[in-house]
Amino acid sequence: LSKLAHNLIIQPPEPIRRLFPHSVWRIPTSEKKVYLTFDDGPIPEQTPWVVETLRRYGAKATFFCVGDNVRKHPDVFQLILQNDFCLGCHTMNHLQLWRTSWTEYEQNIQLALDTMNCPVRLFRPPHGQMSPWRAAQLTRSRFDRIVFWDVMPEDYNRQLSPAEVCQNLLTHVRPGSIIVLHDSIKAGDRMRTALLTALDTLSADGYVFDDLKNVYLPNK
Repeated sequence: LSKLAHNLIIQPPEPIRRLFPHSVWRIPTSEKKVYLTFDDGPIPEQTPWVVETLRRYGAKATFFCVGDNVRKHPDVFQLILQNDFCLGCHTMNHLQLWRTSWTEYEQNIQLALDTMNCPVRLFRPPHGQMSPWRAAQLTRSRFDRIVFWDVMPEDYNRQLSPAEVCQNLLTHVRPGSIIVLHDSIKAGDRMRTALLTALDTLSADGYVFDDLKNVYLPNK
């Protein structure tokens, strides 16, 4: 990918965001709050470490779970629930919308929700693949919000060093940022380094780590 393409991924520009009025990219606030989110888990190799690290720092977060990982690792999923982290859906099989019929995509979402078997009102499309009209349809029928991101430091990118991932995060973060990290094998130590750096550096700068539960789920 070109440098421009990477920049579009790391922090999508306002014209793209305006195409999705039913979705959230950043929480509008001047308070020093950020919103950590984790995609693609739960898996035993990464998620328990993330949960324990967040607990140690007293940080909240939101986990966008893949239903098939919930099915394969119910004990790891229970760790997320037991620690009262906010939940979101990330389809059953990490489907890419642009390669899938809408009927199959909706069925896959429902299968994920059935597998998670608890209230889930937030959705993040894998790879960010979504159209404005489908986003509107999902918020009418299934979810309170489609959640994209304000900062995607590309911890999944094996061509980047952990230091480069941290630089991507710290350069672009601001009050209200929704940050995406990945509790996946692919993200590996890049995710762990980025999470620890964010927790240490942003905390020292006065930031608080909140979740999306009270922002968009006031009755949960």
